[in-house]
Amino acid sequence: MEKNNTKINPNSVSLAGEFAVLSQLALEGFNANMTLGHTKGVDILVSDPRNNKMYKLEVKTNLRKVRTEPIHSRLWGEIVSTWIMSYKNESIIDPNLFYCFVNIEKETKKSNFYVVPSNVVAKYIRDENALYRREHGIGDNDAPPNNAVGMRNFRLGLKGCSSYKIDTPTKEEYENNWNFTI
Repeated sequence: MEKNNTKINPNSVSLAGEFAVLSQLALEGFNANMTLGHTKGVDILVSDPRNNKMYKLEVKTNLRKVRTEPIHSRLWGEIVSTWIMSYKNESIIDPNLFYCFVNIEKETKKSNFYVVPSNVVAKYIRDENALYRREHGIGDNDAPPNNAVGMRNFRLGLKGCSSYKIDTPTKEEYENNWNFTI
């Protein structure tokens, strides 16, 4: 894929993540279909034939080198990985909507999957932005440079880590959460 220092197109990374999720869903016994066009907020529609429930899945993918140790941040604590989100995701709470955060290892192309309910994502990125603004002395009406376009970050931490200033979802809670538990 990445040869002669050619960077992989971000759209290709996103598609690779969506197809990897479809593959996992099929192996888990779900019927799943990728949405076509510009159906924002839903990348994959999932049907569970065991309980006749439908789920919506939004896929967020990053392509990175494997980290043997989590990143330590003074502000965020021990972080396993980070995905960029929109400020719009702060208000999206739907019991049938889940986010699948995919981390593709750059060298081996192996994927890790974290399936997180929309209410957990919304709360985290809302709290994350409020903490950032407090720590940097930014008022509600001030637009900090990194939030000028409405970007937020969703981070996964580690269970048992006590350095978090806000409630942080963990790798252990949501890795391979294919039963869509809330």
